[in-house]
Amino acid sequence: MLKWAATFFIIAIVAAIFGFGNIAEGAADIAKVLFFIFIVIFLITLLLGLKLFGK
Repeated sequence: MLKWAATFFIIAIVAAIFGFGNIAEGAADIAKVLFFIFIVIFLITLLLGLKLFGK
C-alpha cells in the first residue's frame, strides 16, 4: 500500500513539473488516500499484535 502511495506521489510530481495540473492534483489525492489507509491498517495491525503477543 505504501509503495502505491509513493508511486502516485511521484506521478503527481512529474505531472506538476510538466504542467498537467489536473493530473497532478488527482494523483496527489490518490496518494494521500492510500497513505492514510496504510496508516490505519498499520495501526490496527500494531494494536492487534500488541494485544495478542504483548506481555
